[in-house]
Amino acid sequence: MDKLLIQGGHRLSGEITISGAKNAALPILCAGLLTADAVQLSNVPLLQDVATMLKLLRQMGLQVEQDGEQVMLNGAAIDKLEAPYEMVKTMRASILVLGPLLTRFGEARVSLPGGCAIGSRPVDQHIKGLQAMGAEITIEAGYIHAKAKRLKGARIVTDMITVTGTENLLMAATLAEGETILENAAREPEVTDLANLLVAMGAKIEGIGTDRLVIQGVERLHGASHAVIADRIETATFLCAVAAAGGDVTLRNARTDTLDVAFDKLREAGAILTSGDDWIRVQMSSRPKAVSFRTTEYPGFPTDMQAQFMAMNCIAEGNSRVVETIFENRFMHVQEMNRLGAAITIEGHTAIINGVDKLVGAPVMATDLRASASLVIAALAAEGETLIDRIYHLDRGYDRMEVKLSAVGAHIQRVK
Repeated sequence: MDKLLIQGGHRLSGEITISGAKNAALPILCAGLLTADAVQLSNVPLLQDVATMLKLLRQMGLQVEQDGEQVMLNGAAIDKLEAPYEMVKTMRASILVLGPLLTRFGEARVSLPGGCAIGSRPVDQHIKGLQAMGAEITIEAGYIHAKAKRLKGARIVTDMITVTGTENLLMAATLAEGETILENAAREPEVTDLANLLVAMGAKIEGIGTDRLVIQGVERLHGASHAVIADRIETATFLCAVAAAGGDVTLRNARTDTLDVAFDKLREAGAILTSGDDWIRVQMSSRPKAVSFRTTEYPGFPTDMQAQFMAMNCIAEGNSRVVETIFENRFMHVQEMNRLGAAITIEGHTAIINGVDKLVGAPVMATDLRASASLVIAALAAEGETLIDRIYHLDRGYDRMEVKLSAVGAHIQRVK
């Protein structure tokens, strides 16, 4: 099993190119199930989760041609309307095949999902919404079995804001009969990116980027070309790495309009940020100042950036409080950070971080995707050597992170 060996204490300098967004690419790949025509995608990140999704889609009969970050999908010969447990257990986003299969073919059988162990993340809102559109759904032997001759438009109000729920129901509504209104819809940029692709495929969607999506169902969707948006979480991760380790790094192919809350907190921490249409420069010459925040749905502070900012806070000047409101198990990295010398205590959904003068390298273990990224940041800022185990979590969501960091001066290598 691969591990990362990091020698900390080196400032970062140079340029990093940001990859396409994992959380946009996964639903966008599933949109290929909605049409028999070709869908051409670019800027698709080279990630383990993307490879898993493409394997699942191929198994269903979707034709996939991949050349690096270019992916061509063709759904003319789909012949298996099932997502089996062995494929779904490693990646919760597999649930995103449910809406497209059901709305186009009238049936779908999808295993209940797995993925990172950061919280329960139930799929009941997906099921509730599809039932409102006329689907007959049963859950047997760990599988969701859905049927509908043709879904019918409905007004759906989810009990909570759910990103994958919004995406699943949005795709299902594109081919439903009549008008569907999604209230309390997620507003994340990745949802907007999916909606923009669907419009390019012939879908009729109003309210894109708001919490109320209105979809007029059409008889069929056609092919389209689309570039996946830049990954704002990867961008924020590298910004935090520079803020923690110090340095001067420019991020290329970055989207600045999706990072307002991260920018605000980084400036509060003392980072100097400048940006253009597709680049961000971060400069950090002093010890960061502690910043407190509370995670919430977009456009608030993202839960997917919480662990990385906490890593920066560990060596910051002063104390900070981090409140996690999205996932109940998302402080699993705290124990590992404390092994590096951090001073973090947990009180319910709040982490209290007392900034220390220095961290010291030690063997640590990644527990989930974003926790693994936070340990990399802490290791870059620590004195001495850190060995991070179970980095398969990291590979699920970061495209060759050690290669990108090595290019800007980090002493980091992948070891067996």
